[in-house]
Amino acid sequence: MAYSKGFIRFQWTILISIYLIVVAGSLVRITGSGMGCPDWPKCFGQWVPPTHKSELPADYREKFAEKRGKKIDKFCRFLSSIGLKETAAKIQADPTLRQEEPFNVSKTWTEYGNRLVGFLAGNLLLIGLIWAIIKYRQRKIIGLIVLNIVLMGIEGWFGSIVVASNLVPWTITVHMLLALIIIAVQLYIVKLVSVRQKGTIEFTSTLKWLAIVVLAITFYQLFLGTQVREYIDALTKQGFGRESWTEKLGWAFYIHRTFSWLVLVLMVILVWKNEKMKKYWIVRSAFIVLGIELTSGVLLAYANMPGLIQTSHLVFAAVLFGILTMLVFRLKSASDQN
Repeated sequence: MAYSKGFIRFQWTILISIYLIVVAGSLVRITGSGMGCPDWPKCFGQWVPPTHKSELPADYREKFAEKRGKKIDKFCRFLSSIGLKETAAKIQADPTLRQEEPFNVSKTWTEYGNRLVGFLAGNLLLIGLIWAIIKYRQRKIIGLIVLNIVLMGIEGWFGSIVVASNLVPWTITVHMLLALIIIAVQLYIVKLVSVRQKGTIEFTSTLKWLAIVVLAITFYQLFLGTQVREYIDALTKQGFGRESWTEKLGWAFYIHRTFSWLVLVLMVILVWKNEKMKKYWIVRSAFIVLGIELTSGVLLAYANMPGLIQTSHLVFAAVLFGILTMLVFRLKSASDQN
């Protein structure tokens, strides 16, 4: 079925909005604004958050700490029900998770902006679903959009858990991985509706698997990167500044750095073969983005981890993941044609 240019562009718009969530989430992390809003989906019990402490009741910290405690208890019961009793016990035993931070207007509005971007992406998905049902009635497209709406709902719910648990490290990692899955699903929708993206990329079986391996490592790299960020949060709480982070990071940082060079080597091989064959621009684009992403990684390691570089490092890694995902979606080995 042929889809209208408007519908195709709308799906690209949804993809951009999902990436904006990644950008906004990264800004929240580097500014330490994750607890800028103590509740969810409202912020300090309001749809439009306060701009001054005087707009809050005198006992707001105790009030929201109590609410967080109830959410933590509910979440721990859920974890226990799925067999994660030890994890639930650790969360329950951590007294710091039930402490409320003082109001900070800049952090509050940074976190609120993050939520607005998520709200925008969710509503765009709903509009896309209605559009697909009314005009196209294609079960596969409708099913994928519904899947992404469900995943977005889970992501939003888990965002509330991240807030309630006072940014427990592993919850942040799950939150990020869910975002990558949503990106992958949306990319597949774009591939199905866009004429340009339907064109297959003809690789040999070896190159096809090489591209898949690069994508898999990139996905794992994003996971490791999140782990590194969690270690940084822990070091910050212990009073260590940016200048000492690199030398105190654990095994995840060194594996992350080593795998970065592995991805570079594999991508050089992929690009070299690509230039000898069809010269697909999507492969060139992946290599360019990888170069920027690695450069930002070097700056992170040797330039005292500047905040905006952290955001660019994550964003370009997510963009690289997206390009490689679309590449894999479009792959067709030369042997498949025989």
